[in-house]
Amino acid sequence: MGNDPDVDDAYAMSSVEEVKALYRTWSHSYDTAFHDGQGYQLPREVAMAFRGAGGKGPVLDVGAGTGLVGAHLAGAGIDQIDGIDLSDDMLQVAAMKGHYHALQAGDVTLSLDLPKNHYNGIVSAGTFTLGHVGPDALQNLMPVAAPDALFVISVNILHFDKAGFADALGKCSDKIHDLTTRDIRIYDDRADAEHRNDTARLIMFRKT
Repeated sequence: MGNDPDVDDAYAMSSVEEVKALYRTWSHSYDTAFHDGQGYQLPREVAMAFRGAGGKGPVLDVGAGTGLVGAHLAGAGIDQIDGIDLSDDMLQVAAMKGHYHALQAGDVTLSLDLPKNHYNGIVSAGTFTLGHVGPDALQNLMPVAAPDALFVISVNILHFDKAGFADALGKCSDKIHDLTTRDIRIYDDRADAEHRNDTARLIMFRKT
């Protein structure tokens, strides 16, 4: 990938400003160098899990980035897709793809300026990961989800263990039901050897 950022740069972030700067640089090459070049299959896996579980719009794509999940959702017949991401630069790329009803720059670690009890689905691929968003953000997503909304969220398996996602889900037990998890590869065989077998935990549940 030459001088472009890579996943190790992303994992090393420790502040909001660092994340914004990284994705400002990465936005122009993310789809080609990372998604295509490294076989980044997590967005497709999240979208297909959502569709397979009967997910429907309106749906909020958390950490929408360049719109990879939105493209797969739209391709699966899901409409009314909104997206939120910390990076304006990434969202500008997503907007050009035409799959989103609305896009908003925002920090999901804070209270969200979004309609309450609105979304029938919440999806996220690659946002709950090392150097990015931790489990506390789940509490900020609950108010914008409609009753019985379907959540499909991927969490890097190392982040899941270190950041305490199991405990966070336990604390939400009175707010969620039908919780299931399964582990999936983040990349296909095109990825560099160092990360080819990296794993994410796919968390699926519905809001009570």
